[in-house]
Amino acid sequence: MSDSNPLFEKLFSVQEYAVRVNDVKHRMSRAGFDVIICQDPSNMCWLTGYDGWSFYVPQCVVVHLDEEWPIWFGRAQDAKAAHVTTDLPADNILAYAEQRVMHPIDHPYDELVDLFRRKGWANSQIGVEMDAHYYTARCHATLVNGLPDAKFSNNGDLVNWARLVKSEKEVSIMRQAGKICTATMNAAISKIRAGVPQNEVIAEVYRAQITGTEGYGGDYTSICPLIQAGESTSTPHLTWSDLSIPSDVLVMLELAGVRRRYHTPLTRTLYLGKAPEKIRNLAKVIVEGVDVGLELARPGNTCEQVEAGWQAVLNRNGIVKESRVAYPVGVGYPPDWGERTCSMRPGDQTVLKVGMCFHFQSGVWLDDLGCAVSESFVVTESGGERLCNVERDLIVVE
Repeated sequence: MSDSNPLFEKLFSVQEYAVRVNDVKHRMSRAGFDVIICQDPSNMCWLTGYDGWSFYVPQCVVVHLDEEWPIWFGRAQDAKAAHVTTDLPADNILAYAEQRVMHPIDHPYDELVDLFRRKGWANSQIGVEMDAHYYTARCHATLVNGLPDAKFSNNGDLVNWARLVKSEKEVSIMRQAGKICTATMNAAISKIRAGVPQNEVIAEVYRAQITGTEGYGGDYTSICPLIQAGESTSTPHLTWSDLSIPSDVLVMLELAGVRRRYHTPLTRTLYLGKAPEKIRNLAKVIVEGVDVGLELARPGNTCEQVEAGWQAVLNRNGIVKESRVAYPVGVGYPPDWGERTCSMRPGDQTVLKVGMCFHFQSGVWLDDLGCAVSESFVVTESGGERLCNVERDLIVVE
């Protein structure tokens, strides 16, 4: 690998990337793959440090058991970004012709096929990311048709699983993202009042997310801020409008703080006016359940055990949550900040380890309303350590 480029502040050492790549190679060997093709931009970043808004066109990072370092393969226009943001050797940064971008006949992966042939990899066991958002059917068909003697298989999100346990440096960045999230959520709470248009609240969210906090700025999020008011809180994924927030309603807000692509999400629920006892009680049950879950989030316990502790609190109060309660977070690019691996739900026997980071999405959505007081946390020897510090209750604005 080359020396660091002064145009871009690199977060991780060459040695840390070497550890990551070697871990992935061990996983590949156990799974029977000679080579994997990673088009998930989060995996590309985690493996090499590559960062750029280029994931809307075909690109990938290739890892071969016999190659010391990964190969970045992408659009010619983005090759300099690979030189700037990674420490890959120059010979490992390969660009395809600009004429292939969004061409009706020629495809960028035609050149990837040529690369595999030149390398003598045309008969390889190749693992691809069948669930990656940007690995299109055309990408896959181009590879399969171009390399008929290769065997293609879903690699089972192999790199995603390698990302699950964060290094100490990664956890420190997650904590920074948590401080940005804390500042952003508190700014949004201060803005939410009856009569304020939803879009003005979200404008404040974006300002705070990017401004960051003392010492470091923020980054764009993989999911836009989500806000609902009144009965719309019963569905969690609505975005904002320019309607003014009425009085005497619930308002739910989900957002994240991001530091150099590392995400720390959070959800809070407010009531504008005098909160009904039903809603106050629901919030208290949710907070109690999260506390129990975080106490159980220790090394050696399973995802299923954490969910069971949370679910027991809900069930004791006559509530059932059927969707998963937590999922891992870390490096993220649109359209999602989740890592697509384990989930805290019944049947998931993933054993927790120190350094795993999750979003404990404690939302409960009923027919006519929803309430969530979520927490992002890192697994430690003493349980789940909260990464944000925002009032943990139904936030009442009278």
